[in-house]
Amino acid sequence: MVINEEPSIRLAAFLAVFAVMAVWEVLSPRRGNSVRLTRWPSNLGLMVIGTVLVRLVLPVLATGLAALCVREGWGLLNVVELVPWAAFLLAFLIFDLAIYLQHVMLHYVPWLWRLHAVHHADVAFDVTTGVRFHPLEIILSMLIKLGIVVVIGPPVVAVLVFEIVLNATSLFNHGNVRLPSRLDERLRWWVVTPDMHRVHHSIISRETNSNFGFNLPWWDRLFGTYRAQPEAGHQAMTIGLEYFRKPRELRLDRLLIQPFLPRRKS
Repeated sequence: MVINEEPSIRLAAFLAVFAVMAVWEVLSPRRGNSVRLTRWPSNLGLMVIGTVLVRLVLPVLATGLAALCVREGWGLLNVVELVPWAAFLLAFLIFDLAIYLQHVMLHYVPWLWRLHAVHHADVAFDVTTGVRFHPLEIILSMLIKLGIVVVIGPPVVAVLVFEIVLNATSLFNHGNVRLPSRLDERLRWWVVTPDMHRVHHSIISRETNSNFGFNLPWWDRLFGTYRAQPEAGHQAMTIGLEYFRKPRELRLDRLLIQPFLPRRKS
């Protein structure tokens, strides 16, 4: 039942969070104009292409494979008996740690960075940056999730909740929104906030290679990749990469071929 309703549940959650963040960005922006008319169609277009390709290329998605693992008894959590809440919590934490490690790998493996750089090449930072991923990276990410599902055999509901939360937090922590500083300081102990993640999109490489978390901020603190603030401050910092800064690089066709283009300073 959960699997059959997954697409509608995820779409409804995505649209609701996207709408809230888009309105919030208008009412209380953290930074100036994010060039929406130029960037939004391309960023959203990447998301649509990636979603369609995943459906076409992969015969099963994470929740479907999780249901198969439960039925067949595959995976660690189907061998070790845990109470349902403990299995749910452990599966969620393992998935979140895996996403953190995947993100680090995308930065330090050169050919993977070429894919992930499409996300970082955005010259502004707002809710649509949270869905701006190259289709090949989206497929790779799903393959990694499928591998984790087979290894740990998570409850189906844990996979569904994690996917919804991951999408929601990606929209939230890429938002061009203002939070009171004290609230941000407290909140970033429990979830990655926009100010925390914006550092990760700095043009300065040592800042780009920090704050890798999407959902939980604990892994960055644990593994020493946490950076509290950008050196130039949130208003003055430059978003993006030193290459791919020309206006034409914001077009959808250019985003699709970016991983295969030479890297030169603009």
